[in-house]
Amino acid sequence: MTGLPKLPGLTFTDPTITNFKLSHTLDTCAGYSLPKTDYVGIGGRELEINTAKYFTKSDPVRYDPSLTYGRTRAAALPQFIPHYVHYDGKCLTFKAFFKQTVVESPDEHYRIRQVNLIYFLSDDTITVIEPRTPNAGMDQGKLVRRARILKNDRGDYWTWKDLGIGKDIAIHGIVYHTVDCDVFTKEYLASQGLIMDDPEEMPFDPYTMERILKKPITTTKTPPADNKLRRFLEYDRQILKFNAVWDDRDSEHGELRKFDILYFLADDTICVKELHNKNDGRDPFPLLLRRTKIPKIYTDIPINYPALYLELSDAEVTEFYQPVDLKVGDTIFILGRKMLLYDCDPYTRNYYRQALCIEQKAAVPIEKEKPKPLEKPMPPHNGIGGLEDSLQNTLSFLPKPPKKDVIRQISNANKFLRYQMVMENIHPEDTIRKFLLLYSLGDGTCKIHEPPIHNSGIIGGKYLRATHLVKPGTDPLDPAFYTPGDFYIGAVITVFQQRFVITGADLYVYRYMQGNPEKFPCCVIENMRNYMFSKGYLKEDIKDQIQESLEQEKKEERDAIGKEMEEQKTSMEVCYGIKSPVDVDYEQRKKAELAEAYERSLEHTYRVPPHGIMTTEKPCKIDVNIGKIEEEICEESAEGEVYTPKHIDTPEEKLEKYYSNILKKHHNICKKSGQIECQEPKDIESNERPPRTGPLMVNPPELPPHPCNIRKVRFNVDMDRCVRDSEDLCDLKREKTTCDCSDYKKN
Repeated sequence: MTGLPKLPGLTFTDPTITNFKLSHTLDTCAGYSLPKTDYVGIGGRELEINTAKYFTKSDPVRYDPSLTYGRTRAAALPQFIPHYVHYDGKCLTFKAFFKQTVVESPDEHYRIRQVNLIYFLSDDTITVIEPRTPNAGMDQGKLVRRARILKNDRGDYWTWKDLGIGKDIAIHGIVYHTVDCDVFTKEYLASQGLIMDDPEEMPFDPYTMERILKKPITTTKTPPADNKLRRFLEYDRQILKFNAVWDDRDSEHGELRKFDILYFLADDTICVKELHNKNDGRDPFPLLLRRTKIPKIYTDIPINYPALYLELSDAEVTEFYQPVDLKVGDTIFILGRKMLLYDCDPYTRNYYRQALCIEQKAAVPIEKEKPKPLEKPMPPHNGIGGLEDSLQNTLSFLPKPPKKDVIRQISNANKFLRYQMVMENIHPEDTIRKFLLLYSLGDGTCKIHEPPIHNSGIIGGKYLRATHLVKPGTDPLDPAFYTPGDFYIGAVITVFQQRFVITGADLYVYRYMQGNPEKFPCCVIENMRNYMFSKGYLKEDIKDQIQESLEQEKKEERDAIGKEMEEQKTSMEVCYGIKSPVDVDYEQRKKAELAEAYERSLEHTYRVPPHGIMTTEKPCKIDVNIGKIEEEICEESAEGEVYTPKHIDTPEEKLEKYYSNILKKHHNICKKSGQIECQEPKDIESNERPPRTGPLMVNPPELPPHPCNIRKVRFNVDMDRCVRDSEDLCDLKREKTTCDCSDYKKN
């Protein structure tokens, strides 16, 4: 049935099939339309493609080989660039012109119109654009709309192969003649094999040229050299200031009035400012003359000028004041007033010196010296109150308390210098009395306190309240008070006609002298230092001074070592005689010194003396006689690696230890004048032995027959652990023999 053609009479339908509904292809899940994974045919019947007939082992639709073998990286396909994309924005530009006939005009018969012919490579279209000319009187701009232009009646179009310099191109009945092209056009056509001819000269339009010739020539006026804008930008806020005086004392009620003359460099104007004094009786007008130009000769006015109702202008004035006309010591006229320039500020002096090469004179004195006021005599003190309080009554009608040095009081609050005093021997009962003098560093007052003495009949306590102690013999109106520089051991001070002798002080007094040596004479500081040293208060200072002196000596020694080293001069120092700021060879020399020191540390500098016995400091009467020592030469073995382990002594080390023990015994004999005691067998009675007189006989050490085995341990290539010989000392359990005490002959 399936192979029959679909012709009438050859098609058969199944009458049992009544459902012809078409299944949908999309399912809705969570608001999204998704394609179905299983499809059925019309009426819900199974598709033949899903039957076993079309089943294959590896279905190319449902089976993805990349899940088994992984994805392969395919080579990137070459990028395809369409023709219109490659040539987008690229065009060929030719300069051309066409001739247009003008009728019924007496001025022109034709016109030459210059245009730009543009060919677009992306779609082979052409457009013609005429640059706009001002006041042309005709439509300009795009003359031919962009489109493909027919070349002939056969339906051919203009292409880039047909374009070139010196060719005529007919577009819509107008012939355009090309004369030149741009650089891109020339390079592109050359790359395609078309060589452009030399550019032609563009003809000019006769009427346009005639209009250009008839156009009037515009002229510009050259600005003056004195440009106001330039002067404003350069000299704005730069003012020359002169101090002037107007002497009007010749007139009635005249006086000497001071002014400030300000000269503005930006526009050569002058401003006169009056200086007012306190209570001068004048109105406080700030300016005598506002900012304006001042004529140098104010009476030079034309005869026919109506000066009654018109002010002077620049045209009537022949000359104005300039900076060169203003000098210290000269007199200028400010609208009829004579003003003397007696001084100027530092900026004005520098401007004249640098810009005009003029040195201004020194200031001219204009005021007479005032007589010095008479000194007011100080009235004598009446004895009531303090001197400073009484002095305030003479200075003002309403006296104020005297000012105090607050900074001194704050910085020295509760700081006192304490001294111990005794009275001069006037009465015998006063010899046992002692007093404490407290000098306040805050206000310079002194107070005296007497410690109580039991069973003496003298009541101690405050002897003198805080007050300033006046030195005897000074002026009562200008007294001199006692200061810490007057207090020292043995000094005699007078307190209201009572004489005291200072006998002691505490350590704080000396510390204060050390911190403020400028307030004390050297003799006072030396006196107090001797007293503190005698009392033993300066032990710590002495230790610190000794330590500092030792450190200073060490430092001087180190500096002396550094000075002895010769400094090598660099090539720059040799050639130019200057010192190089950086030693370029310092790092290399330092590395060489460290390497040399390390090599010296590796060298074995210790030399074993003959038979291990060193010379003694003093000669000894007892000699040491050692027997003959056999020497044996050891040969290196090539069977594996050889080294000396740390726990085994080499023959040299054993000899050194053996003879060092003999040396100790030898020293004991020399120093103690004794003898070597050897233990005798218990069954033999030993008598006292006389002191030794003969030489000390010492036997050489007993070494095994093969000392090379003692010196070295050999390991085979197979790294077998410690292959020992019969005489090797690696076996630490073997009994070791030592040298016994040698016998000596009895006298």
